[in-house]
Amino acid sequence: MKIAVLYGGVSKEREVSISSSKGIMEALKQNGHDVIGIDFHPNQLDEIINLQVDIVFIGLHGKFGEDGSIQGLLDMLNIPYVGSGVMASALAMDKFKAKQLFQTENIPVAKGNKYRMTKQTNIEAIIDDIHAHFTVPFVIKPNREGSTLGLTIVIEQAQTKAAIEKAIKSDEFILVEQFIKGKELTVPVMGKINEEQALPIIEIIPKNELYDYESKYAAGGSEHIIPARISEELTEKIKQYAITAHQVLGCETYSRADFLLSDDGIPYILEVNTLPGMTPTSLFPDSAKKAKISYAEMIEHFIQLTVR
Repeated sequence: MKIAVLYGGVSKEREVSISSSKGIMEALKQNGHDVIGIDFHPNQLDEIINLQVDIVFIGLHGKFGEDGSIQGLLDMLNIPYVGSGVMASALAMDKFKAKQLFQTENIPVAKGNKYRMTKQTNIEAIIDDIHAHFTVPFVIKPNREGSTLGLTIVIEQAQTKAAIEKAIKSDEFILVEQFIKGKELTVPVMGKINEEQALPIIEIIPKNELYDYESKYAAGGSEHIIPARISEELTEKIKQYAITAHQVLGCETYSRADFLLSDDGIPYILEVNTLPGMTPTSLFPDSAKKAKISYAEMIEHFIQLTVR
């Protein structure tokens, strides 16, 4: 097939997208497809509008890639693409709305609240409200951003204002959540609609104190233990939570759900990634490899699922 891979983009995750898409394009070529790469920019839509391809593989991350924007454009152009549609992409990108949906399915979520920060917002009033409802440590992060960009763990109340100012560089909506100490876990999900399966759960041990941008993407930034060192019973419960989260958002083909397993054994879902990273250090390919699915096989499986 003739397949276009959209990469790059204008979000803060541009470099990650380029790395992901390089692997995707190599795998598609290895599988015998005719591949063209497009460095996507929202000011240069002619390349997309005039596309003559069988299918698009979206290798973008963050704004305009994972939020439903590019999916909406491709839908209007009637061009098939790999992955989730407009609604699921937008919902997953909005962490607060996604959490509300997860709660309807009884998936544990951290206590949290969303605040809108505009030029008219009284930041001191927001700070007072946060301090009234959250005890340190708590987390402040952009509501619509990926790769832990703009995230701060507030350990003293005096840090709150700086944490808000950092978060609003990425989004006018900030999310405040009670900090949960525990194991970082992630669960890749793939398959046909209503027949999704979870791949082996990964336990992540970051080299830095926080599983931050560097830990995620730098070589040696984190250690992946596959399968995670948890009981069979807990493994099955978390896998089912990941599949349920994928389905309640309306995701398609593949996604990856991130969890924090608290010290008292409760798996709190953090978010669902509709376009998880596919770089050499990424989690989804690592889990697939443990399930005896090679990188090229995994990419081809996504294509075939989309075609069907």
